[in-house]
Amino acid sequence: MNRRDFVWMLGCASSAGLLSGCVRGELRDDPYESASFGNVRLLHFTDCHAQLTPIYFREPNVNIGIGGAAGRPPHLVGQHLLDHIGTARGGRDAYALTYLDFAAAAEKFGKVGGFAHLKTLIDRQRAEVGDGNSLLLDGGDTWQGSATSLWTRGKDMVDACNLLGVDVMTGHWEFTYRAEEVLQNIERFNGEFIAQNVRVTEDALFDGVSAYDEDSGHVFKPYSMHEVGGHRIAIIGQAFPYTPIANPRRFIPDWTFGIRDDDMQEMVEHVRDTEKPDAVIVLSHNGMDVDVKMASRVSGVDAILGGHTHDGVPQPIVVENSGGKTLVTNAGSNGKFLAVLDLDIGKGKVKGYRYRLLPVFANLLPADAGMQAYIDGVRKPYLDKLEEPLAVAGTLLYRRGNFNGTFDQVICDALMEVADAEISLSPGFRWGTSVLPGDTITMERVMDQTAMTYPETYSREMSGAELKMILESVADNLFHKDPYYQQGGDMVRLGGLNFSCDPTAKMDSRISDLTLDDGRTLDAGKNYKVAGWATVGSESPGPPVWEVVAEYLKDKKIITVNKLNTPKLRNISGNAGIADYSNLLE
Repeated sequence: MNRRDFVWMLGCASSAGLLSGCVRGELRDDPYESASFGNVRLLHFTDCHAQLTPIYFREPNVNIGIGGAAGRPPHLVGQHLLDHIGTARGGRDAYALTYLDFAAAAEKFGKVGGFAHLKTLIDRQRAEVGDGNSLLLDGGDTWQGSATSLWTRGKDMVDACNLLGVDVMTGHWEFTYRAEEVLQNIERFNGEFIAQNVRVTEDALFDGVSAYDEDSGHVFKPYSMHEVGGHRIAIIGQAFPYTPIANPRRFIPDWTFGIRDDDMQEMVEHVRDTEKPDAVIVLSHNGMDVDVKMASRVSGVDAILGGHTHDGVPQPIVVENSGGKTLVTNAGSNGKFLAVLDLDIGKGKVKGYRYRLLPVFANLLPADAGMQAYIDGVRKPYLDKLEEPLAVAGTLLYRRGNFNGTFDQVICDALMEVADAEISLSPGFRWGTSVLPGDTITMERVMDQTAMTYPETYSREMSGAELKMILESVADNLFHKDPYYQQGGDMVRLGGLNFSCDPTAKMDSRISDLTLDDGRTLDAGKNYKVAGWATVGSESPGPPVWEVVAEYLKDKKIITVNKLNTPKLRNISGNAGIADYSNLLE
């Protein structure tokens, strides 16, 4: 199947049963062009993690689905995903959607993303349907993930999104700045920041902490209404529900979060009854599996445009519920994709849709001059630091995957060596760009993996029992069969420690066979020196992790990762969410 066929296939989405039809012959050679459809266009990006310039980003070869999620997008990797969507290995679209032949494909097809290139694509998609017929939605994780976003406290991204023309956004890592900074950035933002599931605590309200609505306790506007293409569109916000658990509560002590699907149902009914919209859209940062479950429990929503789990899902999942059907999508990460949802809307209802997930290939889209000038200006004061060479990548360095990545291993190895520790722990963050073999690892690429507001390192004694408990807890978060108990992120990354894992088991029974790299069995009653970073509960005493990693890289000069501390896996043979993994057991 060639690229033209692939784009047509993505555009049809006819399996939903909502689309009146697609005309194959109307498409042209341009991968970003399609036949007109409907009367409302929704453009959606999410989880860009402040990547203003084009980057490389390798998709995972391990994204295991458990229970009802097994064998269903986004838990299809590599060839499994290509077979599912009907496209061949080796092309530009396979490069965008999978890890397959990544280094060679990256050399061939180039970088992806970059806000100057994204703006060109957005402007073109908006121009195709004319003024007043489109909305640009940002799913969050926009203000964090790069050096400049950290150093400007997210302001560089607020201004970039204003230039991009974002109409509505919700959030997650935005809340890792302090509450007053979040509110200042929202005031600076030209669009609307919405979240129906974020409330001010009762004590804080009593003490005079401000809220968008003091009666309901909503911190932010819960939804927004827009006239688009002559129709009324309601957008309801759903911020990341586990923010105070996954990230430090101390930054936002007066705000509470949660999935709140009962509240979501009430909000949908309120909007339907009072605003009389022609379509109701949820802009979500729940994560794909959580959105699928919410769609089955909440009726009256036409589509959930989702984020958080960084999944590039080329076809919507259609979920049936008591009120009909809801489309659930996820638009990838790092500015790598722009989702385009075209709706054919009648009075009070959506009659049909077309969905396309468009990869942002930097070498196919000219940089918008105004956005590029802005980006150059933002980076100029920091350029010497950003471009500081630290080492050369001897192997492909990447982060994404359920268990470990080569860049994560570098961080773990650096923590162990600099702190003279036996074991290291590093969070299973899903943000972070890739570095090709032979390329220079600059300070900017290190900051892509580490730029956050709680980067302090630690070195302390931990017992074998405590280490196993940590692994069991994170594994339960990742592999619980009920998506509402999954809090996002991947397995904690390890240095110096190996284990076996059964993702299908229950809490406290997934982790076994813990051994150190030297072959010793981990003793539950013995203490070990452990180095790590990014503690959620309280600030650690050590230097920021980027200083530790930079010191390590400068000393090594050439970085070749020969061993990943990844687990041996049980009971997942045949799972389409894993491929090219050497440690499979029975």
